[in-house]
Amino acid sequence: MKRITVLLAEDHAIVREGLRSLLELEPEFEVVGEAATGRQAVEMVRKLRPTVVVMDIAMPLLNGFEATRQILVVAPDTKVLVLSAHSDDEYVAHMAAVGASGYLVKQNSGHVLVQAVKQIIAGHPYFSPTIAKRLGDAVRRSREGGAVRGNPRQLLTAREAEVLQLVAEGAANKQVAAELGISTKTVEKHRQQLMDKLNIHDTAGLTRHAIATGVIESSIQRTND
Repeated sequence: MKRITVLLAEDHAIVREGLRSLLELEPEFEVVGEAATGRQAVEMVRKLRPTVVVMDIAMPLLNGFEATRQILVVAPDTKVLVLSAHSDDEYVAHMAAVGASGYLVKQNSGHVLVQAVKQIIAGHPYFSPTIAKRLGDAVRRSREGGAVRGNPRQLLTAREAEVLQLVAEGAANKQVAAELGISTKTVEKHRQQLMDKLNIHDTAGLTRHAIATGVIESSIQRTND
């Protein structure tokens, strides 16, 4: 029997423990790693090449949107299954657009997670039933209405998206530079490009934008989470 290797990308340790216990009840599943940040998830996928990544959206340092996009660049054969507290149409549509193979809300029962993993491994996208219906309705409406309104996230380069999240999480320019391995001057350039593209003129505005568009959650900045 071929093993299905799984990487868990979730910033809450207790949730990761529960997911590991649930998945490893299935004899063909093997959890090969756990990532607490989006950036860690990308690096672990690069090394481990898991069959599936179970991905939360609200991840520190690199959110699930950008982490998924980067994962599918470095490991195109890996499948990404989103497991999130959010079921908003915009979140679902954006995760589908960056290449996620499935989307579940955390309120789903454990057997649904196992079923979803097996479905996407077989090449069948899997979305929670209510999400699938809404997504299909949205696609039909967009086709009937012509051009689809652009998403501000799609205007940003990958590096700008990374800088936006780190700035919104409260990192100073030197911290952003150290995290991304670039110079402080380059960070300043990216910040200015972000402000120009988004027509935002201060850091507080960038933070509000990041929260409003799902790049971070307002609760992500709590120290006692």
